[in-house]
Amino acid sequence: MNCIACAHPSVPLFKAIVLFRYNVNYFHCLNCGQLQTDEPYWLDEAYQTAIASLDIGLLGRCIRDSKRVFELVTRHLDTKGRMLDYGGGYGTLVRLLRDKGLDFYRQDIYCQNIFAINHDLSDLPTDSRNFELVTCFEVLEHTYDPFRLLKTLSCFAPHVLISTLIVPEHEISSPNDWWYIAPETGQHIAFYTHRSLKILADQLNLNFYSNGQDLHLFTIRLFSENPLLRRNTIFDKITGKLLPYCLSKKKLPSLIAGDIETARQKAFDKSE
Repeated sequence: MNCIACAHPSVPLFKAIVLFRYNVNYFHCLNCGQLQTDEPYWLDEAYQTAIASLDIGLLGRCIRDSKRVFELVTRHLDTKGRMLDYGGGYGTLVRLLRDKGLDFYRQDIYCQNIFAINHDLSDLPTDSRNFELVTCFEVLEHTYDPFRLLKTLSCFAPHVLISTLIVPEHEISSPNDWWYIAPETGQHIAFYTHRSLKILADQLNLNFYSNGQDLHLFTIRLFSENPLLRRNTIFDKITGKLLPYCLSKKKLPSLIAGDIETARQKAFDKSE
């Protein structure tokens, strides 16, 4: 089997019972360290429910990520640009970021849009589907063709922000060695290293930045410093404490009022 990130040979690492019934091989790439399953024949069954019942951290993750996205955008990108959350689930992150004043939209073909109604990709005219930033959180580990997904995302925007956990440095010889493997859900089929993500960025001719843990930026822009990291100087420690307060006071008008008016008008139109 070849690695889905770098195409080098991968060797069997361990087996796990997926969805409590399928005996599946997990492979380790000898070149970039990528982990991946057998070609996933069980995905239709795994996605009978779009959001896995074991994903109890979804709301907390959206709250945390809304702060991190807001910080990145207000520090480094155009706050007036339209943005897209690809694979946005129930629309929770989109709603939180619109509340903060960022013009976010949602896309997800597998999940019902509950919290970002009227602000889906399909609500935009085709000629308006260009964005400043695309976020794609907890999606890359669900695909067996990461290059194709990242290429799609990079066609939407010059900056693509990915969330997926990096393979830990400790030895992994069974699914019990890392909770993120989650064979019970059957949805996590690929696990990335810094090297495998950098290889994918190089294939797309994009610059790559990472916080070394779970947040990764693919971008056409060459930053003078890693936008996902702060240096560990005294100045950075001070600004690190002040930044959350300053960002909370940043004068970006919330989009709540306008969104309510849009919802009211669409409800009225449907009633006629």
